[in-house]
Amino acid sequence: MRKILFAATACAALAMVSPLWAAGTGGGGGGGGFPSDSAPQYDPVKEYANGIAALQAQNFKAARTAFDRVLASAPRDANTNFLAGMAREGLGDWKGARKFFEKATRIDPGMTNAWRELGISYARLGDRPNAEATLVTLRGKAESCAKTCPTAAEIQGAIDAVSAALAAAPVASFIQNKSLLFASAAKGDALYLDAVGLINDRRYEDAIATLKKAQASFGPHPDILTYLGFAHRKLGQFEIAESYYLAALAVAPNHRGATEYYGELMVERGDLAGARQKLAVLDAQCRFGCAEAEELRRWIAAGHSPHS
Repeated sequence: MRKILFAATACAALAMVSPLWAAGTGGGGGGGGFPSDSAPQYDPVKEYANGIAALQAQNFKAARTAFDRVLASAPRDANTNFLAGMAREGLGDWKGARKFFEKATRIDPGMTNAWRELGISYARLGDRPNAEATLVTLRGKAESCAKTCPTAAEIQGAIDAVSAALAAAPVASFIQNKSLLFASAAKGDALYLDAVGLINDRRYEDAIATLKKAQASFGPHPDILTYLGFAHRKLGQFEIAESYYLAALAVAPNHRGATEYYGELMVERGDLAGARQKLAVLDAQCRFGCAEAEELRRWIAAGHSPHS
């Protein structure tokens, strides 16, 4: 396997939430300059940061606008759907919030915070059957966790909050507990570095868990999405890997790392024609050659990983 190439300087770009079009490359690639007309109208990473700042300031209208802009290019980002729901919750729009919490739990069934707010929103809307069903789901998670997993306290807190909402008791808003909602950029940067190290050590499951934590700081950053795709691919989870590569390219269409790795996935699936199309994209981007194009060229020539 080619060694993953991210250095601390690339991670510093994450911490500063720099524009995607000038940001790092995810897997040693990356397209400088503004992408084609297919690029998002807004920088999703910057808008994600704007949304978090607005939530912290309890400017819920601005937060709603920012997260909706992120979702226009990254509709399946669970964190953003959750936060879009929180913005609507802050505005008292429980019906609108519920829709985003539902979507967040569908995308990431392990997102306890989303289950918590979903159960509360059902209770606030008078939908007792669904609130109770959410409580059953949370209790099932608690039973599976057996009070020993890292999220045991979080799950129990969610059970208590939904139970209180069903009893029409006051429930503290997550927005007021910033440590639960927001991870600092410095923490996200450290998590990202840890994840790259885990990938280099081929500890892919641990890397996936760490990358998802980093997403809480940076949202749908294409470098994080690309590495999530890479790690899932190495675990043989090709459909999940493809979804992350597509998400990365939706956010940053000229992202060379995502393009290369997506092409490699196509080779592994036996889709050499598709891989050649990705190579053509890279050749067009890299007029004077680049490592991503040459690596994918080697994969296509071999018909499999040239390093195996």
